[in-house]
Amino acid sequence: MLLAFDSTQQALRAEMLLEYADIEIDIRPTPKEITAGCALSIEFPGADLAQVQEIVESENVEIRGIYFKKEDGYGTIVEN
Repeated sequence: MLLAFDSTQQALRAEMLLEYADIEIDIRPTPKEITAGCALSIEFPGADLAQVQEIVESENVEIRGIYFKKEDGYGTIVEN
């Protein structure tokens, strides 16, 4: 799963919150298939989707969307 952002500030804030919640994450460049205002995205295990969504909502983290990898690019789970 992939979290994309419109600002670097929100990406770094989400990184801190997710690490604090002990969710295993990787910071990576935003794929070109996903149009976002920030070059950083956060990759996380699909098993943690519900917890990630809860943190994003409760902490008012501004995201571009949550995406999943599919054969021909990325599909959307949540898009703002």
